[in-house]
Amino acid sequence: MSNLFDLTDRVAIVTGGGRGIGWEIARTLAQAGAHIAIAELDPMTAEKAAEEIRGMGRRSLAVQTDVSNHDSVEAMVQQVIEHFGQIDILVNNAGIALNVPSETCTVEEWNRILGVNLYGAIWCCAAVGRHMLERGKGAIVNIGSMSGSIVNKPQPQAGYNVSKAGVIMLSKSLAAEWAKRGVRVNTVSPGYIGTDLLNKGLREFPDWGKTWLEMTPMGRVGSPVDVAHAVWYLASDAAAYATGTDLIVDGGYTAW
Repeated sequence: MSNLFDLTDRVAIVTGGGRGIGWEIARTLAQAGAHIAIAELDPMTAEKAAEEIRGMGRRSLAVQTDVSNHDSVEAMVQQVIEHFGQIDILVNNAGIALNVPSETCTVEEWNRILGVNLYGAIWCCAAVGRHMLERGKGAIVNIGSMSGSIVNKPQPQAGYNVSKAGVIMLSKSLAAEWAKRGVRVNTVSPGYIGTDLLNKGLREFPDWGKTWLEMTPMGRVGSPVDVAHAVWYLASDAAAYATGTDLIVDGGYTAW
């Protein structure tokens, strides 16, 4: 039987692929054989990640991209197509979190978090989706969050929760629209994952961290590679019949 997880010579875009979960996703897909376009706001971060991917024997392109800007996304996708000739996989990973009480959250803060987390995914799905639909094949994996299904505590983050709920519904909607045209769209929704940012939060807000771990049946945070492996599955032919799904990777948090 052929290896359904083999991604040899497929081309993947990973937004926010230069650090944290995004970098682990990019590295994992490259290990499976894919060539990687790193779409990052910071060009130096993007190029550093792309150079490491090239060191693995894969082709890689760093593209400075502001996913909240429609024109920037369109330009990025065109650049990737011109460089590689195709896009087989899109991983919408770029995202931000704001812990701001809703009654004091400013218009600018709402626009920022929805612009990156939700509109960023919309613009990327639309631009890459057109290309995939023309080819009649492709896999899109959007990074949601368990926060799109539940309300975290004790931190205030209504904007983040709303944005990730939107990402999950976006994936389901596009999956239904595009299923018969060869393009699959799914979501991976992480729980608390041990990135540098989360570990900083655990140090600075120990009471928050105590609650997070107590509410997670496994009693620990996950690793970025746990998310990357879930993305790998949904991006591969092993998930050929999976579309519109939300794969939650949260150590059991949402089971309670």
